[in-house]
Amino acid sequence: MGRHGWDSGARRWRLTALLGVSVAVAALLVTLLSTLPGGASTEGTSPDGDKVHGTPVTPSQRSGPDVGWGFTHTQFSADEGSPEAVARVEDRLQDAALPQNQHIMGWGADNPEPVQGRYDFDALDLRVDFMRASGATPVITLCCAPDWMKGGEAGADATDWSQAALETAPEPGHYDDFAALAATVAKRYPDVRHFIVWNEFKGFWNDAEHRWDHEGYTRMYNLVYKALKAVDEDIMVGGPYLVMDSVDPRQEHASTGLRGPWGAMDQRVLDAFDYWNRHKAGADFVVVDGSSYTRDDELLPDEFAATDKFTAVGEWVRGRTGGELPLWWAEYYVEPADGDDNRHGWSETRRVAVQAAGMIAMVRGGATSGFYWNPEAERGPECPGCLWTPTDTASGGGKLPMHDLVSRFAAAFPPGTTYEDLTVDRRVRALATDRTVLVVNTRDRAISTKVDGRTVGLHAYEVKWLTR
Repeated sequence: MGRHGWDSGARRWRLTALLGVSVAVAALLVTLLSTLPGGASTEGTSPDGDKVHGTPVTPSQRSGPDVGWGFTHTQFSADEGSPEAVARVEDRLQDAALPQNQHIMGWGADNPEPVQGRYDFDALDLRVDFMRASGATPVITLCCAPDWMKGGEAGADATDWSQAALETAPEPGHYDDFAALAATVAKRYPDVRHFIVWNEFKGFWNDAEHRWDHEGYTRMYNLVYKALKAVDEDIMVGGPYLVMDSVDPRQEHASTGLRGPWGAMDQRVLDAFDYWNRHKAGADFVVVDGSSYTRDDELLPDEFAATDKFTAVGEWVRGRTGGELPLWWAEYYVEPADGDDNRHGWSETRRVAVQAAGMIAMVRGGATSGFYWNPEAERGPECPGCLWTPTDTASGGGKLPMHDLVSRFAAAFPPGTTYEDLTVDRRVRALATDRTVLVVNTRDRAISTKVDGRTVGLHAYEVKWLTR
């Protein structure tokens, strides 16, 4: 679908040009030695993909299926840059202890298996090292697939990084190979206990029937699930990571059963979820993603009320799974993107306020974990919606408003939290426990209102934390 981009950035390093006849000859010899008989280059790869990398972090207690509220790494993150800036982000994340999610290919990671049985985990190792150093509960999303699994060319320098190629699913004949890659990743990082299978059903579309290929995805999911459990029965596995698309209720495929002022769910998405739910080999948690706005970028009836979709979807999913599986939101969006897939149109105060309303809505729908899609920039002073400033300079890695929201929300509302009803006027959104109240002003002007029996003044789009 590519709705929010994939940001692979291709490889992070390139071989410098070789100068001189003797160097060229040496390079040719290296190339010949690092090329398989079939012509696929294995330069920079290793057959020891399942060798444990680095020093795994021993968790303080046995992992459960809930991880709480954190973020996903994208193309650029704080694993690279100025040492001072990287350390600044690491220290701050250690204090927040946010769970962090990373994909195995794309979004900052290179092709993990350019040739069958030959691995290149350098970039993924770097991300895992950062997650370890910053005290995260690490999560890995098993997406996307090497080219040779999806009809492309094998080889260390043959990866097609176009969006269309990256978002192609493995061919059915390679589902087993993808499951084997998943098991290799699990063995390499034994301290990663939570795995999400694939991303947004990318490549799983049935053109003939104009619906999701839920049969193909579920078959691959089941193979991956079994492969991971064979590595370690205590590994936690979840899916299906469907995009919970909504549409105008008058459109074709609009659900008649799951709708509200925010629109109507695309019935094909609900059908795909039901198929996976009925035929899955097992799951430790259930994963969805989506936006508060419709597929046509309509915020119905407005940006704050549109977040009620997260509550409705969560309640529906929890009902389908009998409330037995913890609900994760792998991604969640409240601000429509522009043509370049950027979300830069709102002020930061408005952005944070609507994000806070969306997170409140997800909790009300039964979610216990969620990952903010962190849109980090490589360089420059501006970084709308980011958690920290770019780490390219020694002064980088500075905390931004979205970091405050995500980290405070994670600390105040961890899995297992008991929530209390709180009556507030329609101008605010609120979430309360016996200790904390989060209040969001949905108006673009200052207001005064009663919250928890006291008068509270709120600036335009202010997000305020109250102690009870």
